[in-house]
Amino acid sequence: MRSDSHARSPANDAPTTTIRFMAMSFARRPTIATMSETITLEGWRGPWPDDDKDANLKADIALYSHVDPLRTVRGLSESIDVPVGAIVHYVLARWASEGASGLLEIGPTMSRRLLKACDDAEAAESDAARLAAYQQLRQMISWLNYPLDHPEVYDS
Repeated sequence: MRSDSHARSPANDAPTTTIRFMAMSFARRPTIATMSETITLEGWRGPWPDDDKDANLKADIALYSHVDPLRTVRGLSESIDVPVGAIVHYVLARWASEGASGLLEIGPTMSRRLLKACDDAEAAESDAARLAAYQQLRQMISWLNYPLDHPEVYDS
């Protein structure tokens, strides 16, 4: 992997870094694929409309627009003797799959039950319904955590 900082900046003057991924192909390890792609890491500060359904995510993206993520990645790379590209790959893969792994952990039935409590409260359009949903979610999450807090419930 090679990274170059470019003088070019996006329209909002946030920092930009271009990364070229060139992972080696490992003949003895067929599960590791060869990758070659250029990605430009750009800080982004908006704008977005007030009624944007993704406004929270976009605000979070803008919050980190001034941070150079490669500073931390390079330090970690040197510290643990793992290539920068491997760490970037891990971070992106882990973040991108987090929603899927979270769903696998709690399961689709529980996920829908948790969402239903919120949807029902929003449909009722009252603070009392939202408070009741909070209590319901709290109890459901407490139930999910019970075996973690009380490992004796499992047979030894």
